[in-house]
Amino acid sequence: MSANDPFARLPEAASFTLTSTTVADGAPWSREQYSGLFGVPDGKDVSPQLTWSGAPEGTKSYAVTVYDPDAPTGSGFWHWAVADIPAAVSELPEGAGDDSGSGLPAGAFQLRNDAGLARFIGAAPPAGHGPHRYFVVVHALDVESVGVAADATPAVLGFTMSGHTLGRAVLIATAEIPA
Repeated sequence: MSANDPFARLPEAASFTLTSTTVADGAPWSREQYSGLFGVPDGKDVSPQLTWSGAPEGTKSYAVTVYDPDAPTGSGFWHWAVADIPAAVSELPEGAGDDSGSGLPAGAFQLRNDAGLARFIGAAPPAGHGPHRYFVVVHALDVESVGVAADATPAVLGFTMSGHTLGRAVLIATAEIPA
C-alpha cells in the first residue's frame, strides 16, 4: 500500500468485503461526512452507511474505525471507533455514529475520537494540506467483547484488537479543502 499505511506493521489478516451507499472506495466524502463541529462549511459529521460480508469463520464480534493517517499530528487522527458489534450484525446505517449512537446495535459502543467525543467526527483536513485518506475499517474479531472500557482511546482499542483480529474489510475515502 501507500505511505502511512496504518496496517503495514500489523500481522496479516484475512480480507473481506466492505461497501457503502455513502461513499465508494477511493472516492471523496460528501459534505455530510465533513465536520461542521470543526468549522467546515456545510459539514454535518454524519457517519457513513456500511455493509460488510464474507468475514472469516470464527468471527464473534466486529469493531469499526475511521482513521486519517495524513493528519498533520505525527500520529494521524481517529475520527470514529465502535467496539463490540455483535457477529450477527453486517451493516450500520448512515448516521449511526451520532451523539447517542442511535443507529448502533445493542451492546456496541463508541469510544472517544481524537476530538474527545464519543461519536463520528467528519473530515476537516487543513486548507491547502492536500488530499487526506480516511481508512474506514471493519475489524472481524475472535472474541464477543474486545474488553476495552468506553473511555478508552481508539489507540487502546487497536492495541487490544491486535491479538484478536481475524480479518479486516477496508474502504478508503478521501477529503481535501483547497487553500
